Amino acid sequence: MLIRRNPAIPEREVTRPDLYLGRRAFLRSAGLVAGAALAPTLACRAESPASEGDPDPFHTREEPTPFEDATRYNNFYEFGTDKTDPQRYAQHFRTRPWTVEIAGEVAKPARVDLDDLLGPHPIEERIYRLRCVEAWSMVIPWRGIELGPLLKRFEPTSKARFVAFETLYDPEQMPGQRRSILDWPYTEGLRIDEAMHPLTLLATGMYGRDLPNQNGAPLRLVVPWKYGFKSIKSIVTIRLTERRPPTSWNLSAPREYGFYSNVNPDVDHPRWSQSRERRIGELRKRRTLPFNGYADQVAQLYAGMDLRKNF
Repeated sequence: MLIRRNPAIPEREVTRPDLYLGRRAFLRSAGLVAGAALAPTLACRAESPASEGDPDPFHTREEPTPFEDATRYNNFYEFGTDKTDPQRYAQHFRTRPWTVEIAGEVAKPARVDLDDLLGPHPIEERIYRLRCVEAWSMVIPWRGIELGPLLKRFEPTSKARFVAFETLYDPEQMPGQRRSILDWPYTEGLRIDEAMHPLTLLATGMYGRDLPNQNGAPLRLVVPWKYGFKSIKSIVTIRLTERRPPTSWNLSAPREYGFYSNVNPDVDHPRWSQSRERRIGELRKRRTLPFNGYADQVAQLYAGMDLRKNF
């Protein structure tokens, strides 16, 4: 589904989440949206990423997590360490005006207003699984653009091997940054081939509306085969680099948070198992899938790598 901006209507007013989810439920009950899970494959993918005939091959078939759950249970330490702190403390966070710097190993570095950065590209909706390192998960319909084509507009040089991201640093607006939980500002990074993969999104919305502040407004990364902390929020800098960039959680606790952080049920966190997960809104636990169920799409990126060592 493609959703184009209408400048006369604020995006937050386009679709109420209850109507959005009701639409999907109606289509599913009418047999117009496939809902049956496929048997596990050799890649341990329990769900097809797309229904037959879907123009976007990366959709999951799973039912989205309720909007209220997805926006009230968050990790966003800039606003506090409790899962409910972001929703509580981010309500007055200012997301306009917003500029993003594209720097480093690019031929055309620039500091660009967010709306100009996104440009006239179609705004896509993709329903992705999100798996957090604490063994809970969600399914979220994201709206955004692929990161790879955007980066190409700034002409990466032959030295660009990694992409580094940085969150806004503003302790007055982000009270969590007043505490030394991490070395602020928050930073993350990907290899260039990971950043260019079509699954990797820059998200500007979810559930048919603008990103809520607590979910990373106005711009966040979404890398669905990695643990959620890799999907950095409120991005102000994207820098292409020759060397692997430092990342916040890896600096803070390198034994617990690797640079790659691909979802891997066979590599436990030092303090808990990663073999199973609890979907928010459900009581039962389910089996965690390698690469969060996206192995068919991304496993080739890591061919020959020891994924226990390179966690």
